[in-house]
Amino acid sequence: MDARAHTPVTTALRICLHALLVGLLVLAALRASGDGAPHARAVVVLAGVMAALYAAGALAPFVQPHTRAAGVWLTALGAVWLALLALSPDALWVAFPLYFLQLHLLPVRWGLPAVVVTAAAAIGSFLLHGQEVTPGTFIGPLLGAAVAVATVLGYDALFRESERRRELIDELVSTRVELAEAERTAGTLAERERLAREIHDTLAQGLSSIQLLLRAAERSLPDDGPATAHVRRAREAAQDNLAEARRFVRALTPPDLQQGSLAAALSRLSSRTSAPDLAVQFAVSGRPVELPTPYEVALLRTAQSALANAVQHSGARRAEITLSFMDTSVSLDVVDDGRGFDTAAEPVRTSGGGFGLPAMRARARSLGGTLSVESGHGQGTAVAVTLPLPAAGGHGPQDPQGPQDPQEPENTRSAGGAEGRAA
Repeated sequence: MDARAHTPVTTALRICLHALLVGLLVLAALRASGDGAPHARAVVVLAGVMAALYAAGALAPFVQPHTRAAGVWLTALGAVWLALLALSPDALWVAFPLYFLQLHLLPVRWGLPAVVVTAAAAIGSFLLHGQEVTPGTFIGPLLGAAVAVATVLGYDALFRESERRRELIDELVSTRVELAEAERTAGTLAERERLAREIHDTLAQGLSSIQLLLRAAERSLPDDGPATAHVRRAREAAQDNLAEARRFVRALTPPDLQQGSLAAALSRLSSRTSAPDLAVQFAVSGRPVELPTPYEVALLRTAQSALANAVQHSGARRAEITLSFMDTSVSLDVVDDGRGFDTAAEPVRTSGGGFGLPAMRARARSLGGTLSVESGHGQGTAVAVTLPLPAAGGHGPQDPQGPQDPQEPENTRSAGGAEGRAA
């Protein structure tokens, strides 16, 4: 009779309602039989019919609140009750459980009028059977109706509030799971990036220096010297290990960079960040050149952080990302038209828990670059990071790229070795 969850409280209430209605019908039948009423047999039959009809509706799965089947069932139940009420004054007490059924199964706009009609019929039975009319004749049915209305409507309000709380709890649990997964993914990516940076800055740089020094030593030894073969094998082993270290670095780079170039990763970032209330555009200026992995990671992370600030804090409607390749440097500009902020009061940490601008500045500084921020209240924000391009042939102090040409001039080899030792 109700699709709601069968909690102990609701189960107890249903059992009490069933027992109350059946008990009152049995009482009316017994009193009619014991008092020798003229219609005792009809009263017993109608009481039995009403009890059977009530049991059928209570067990029927299609009798649910606010359905046509519930209305038909209550109409049939009310008709049998009115017939029983016309024969026995004791049937008026069945009105009390009927109040609860009507309020529970019918919409409020129909349940309240049905309760009023039922109360009026109960009061009218006093007059029909010629009983003494007292204030209790009116107060009893009306008070019972008022108690039923207050009880059912109060229970429905509590049930709706309980359902809202349950939905909020489910949403909170789901959000907490998603947050934990996001934090776990972010932690994994951060650790991958840290390992890639550590391998690049330590093992790769050290192996590059060893390779360059061994090449210089090999050049200074005679071709048929006893140590030349050993130096050559040591240089080749260092070269192989350097290539392996670079493979580790590439495997640990951010997934966005594994799917293409830096420009493609920034284009995908712009598309993902764009929303109905924020338009993000991306442009490339100059002739693109291949950048070392640390450069690409730093520029991508800077763009992600700047866009995250624009989405979460600035209320921007438009943002532009520009990647510019120049003769000796590469720069990334992220400009938005948000509310801006006072750069003199730059926070140390963002509300999202990241380091924000200080982290961007630290990335740029670690690669020998600079980061500048221009902003003001109501004037938007412009974040620009500039990194020096690696020197051709040496690839800069931060990214040893590939072995040197064995036939390169001696001064180039010495310079490369100095770069590797400095790194």
